[in-house]
Parts: sequence; structure tokens; C-alpha cells
Amino acid sequence: MEHLKIASDNYVAFTFFIGTMAMMAASVFFFFELGNTKPEWRTSILVSGLITFIAAVHYYYMRDYNLGTITPENLDGESPIFFRYVDWILTVPLMCVEFYLITKKAGAKINLLWKLIFASVIMLVTGYFGEAVYKGNAAIWGLVSGLAYFYIVYEVWMGDVAKLSKASSPSVQKAVNSLLKFVVIGWAIYPIGYLVGTADGQWYSFMANLGWNMDIIYNIGDAVNKIGFGLVIYSLSRTEK
Repeated sequence: MEHLKIASDNYVAFTFFIGTMAMMAASVFFFFELGNTKPEWRTSILVSGLITFIAAVHYYYMRDYNLGTITPENLDGESPIFFRYVDWILTVPLMCVEFYLITKKAGAKINLLWKLIFASVIMLVTGYFGEAVYKGNAAIWGLVSGLAYFYIVYEVWMGDVAKLSKASSPSVQKAVNSLLKFVVIGWAIYPIGYLVGTADGQWYSFMANLGWNMDIIYNIGDAVNKIGFGLVIYSLSRTEK
């Protein structure tokens, strides 16, 4: 199994390894803290733990997949695109669920939950089509994915989530503002990875010459956003009265 060892200069596999450990550590923390959490916030903390746990399992598998495809001609290995999108289709809607859970006290309706989940699924499915199925039309599929993303941004920034936040406690308002920053800034990491990974033959083909690696960008984005989301929810559960 020599090929499954991580070389000291294999930064792609290294970020998969770090991602696995970081997600698992976060999951253990969130699950262990459930018993110390007020009943009304336990579901939110549980969801945070599920997000990082699901990601940890996928990262463990993606790391092995990536290492198993390394060849002398491709020292970075293949990108586990399919399994990454399986991870995202499970975890990103759960991240959207958090907005519903923390604004529920202010009157959030179930239709808000489904709107956010639907937008996140559209964002991911069209992103997958552009990245793995219809690569020649990656720009078009990326545009559709981006529109779904901006809809989520709108809901959190100026839509129903924002309005419910203003009717909530200062702690909830602070949490929503923090999560908004993750959505606007943290989630913006993913389009960069998408552009790098689908640049060949597109109008943004110059992205392929930057020397950036799509998997490293995605791995950093996942660690920052998934763990960060959970920590914001955890902080809210400790400050909200």
C-alpha cells in the first residue's frame, strides 16, 4: 500500500488529512457538549455535529480515493468530485437548516426552511453538472449555480432570515450576522475552486494558469465554513438566555 502514503510535498492529500481530523474533532466536541446545552438549542448543536461528522466520513474516503489515483504523471491524484458533491448535498442543506432553527423563536415558518434547502440543492446539482457532467458548458451551469447561491445570500442579508433576525434577541442577531459573513465571504471560496477546476476551454481559461489546486481550495473552504458555522451556533447557545 505504498501509494497510500502521503508524501511530504503532497499538499492536496495533506489538506484532505487535516480536513478529516478537524471535522472529526469538531464533531466530537459538538456531540459531547449536547448534554451541557439548553434543551431549546440542542437540535442546533446536534445539526452542527452532524454536518462536521458527515464531512469527516467523506473526507476520510476522499483522501484514500485521491491517494489511490496518484501516478508518476499526476502527482496530485484525481479529484473526488462525485464524493465531494455527495458530501455537499447532505451538509449544505443542513447548514441552511441552522438559519431556520435559530430564527424559529421569532416566527420562522417551515416554508423558509424549504426555500433555503431547495436553493441549496439547485446550487449544488447545477454545480455538479458543470464540473463533472457537461464540462463544455461549465460557465452556464456555474451561472445557474451562482444565481441559487445569491438567492440564499439575499434571504440571509435582506430577506426573511434578515427580517426574523431583527425581531429576535441581540444574541440571535449577532449569530445571524456572523453566519451571513460565512455565506458571503466563506462560501465565496467555492466559486474560485469551481473556476479553477473548470477553466479549460472556458472564457476564464486563464484561471488554469494560476497554479492553484481546486481540491486545496475546496478543502480550506469546507474546514472554515462547516466548523465555523458550528462554532457560531455553539456560541449562540451559550449566550442566549
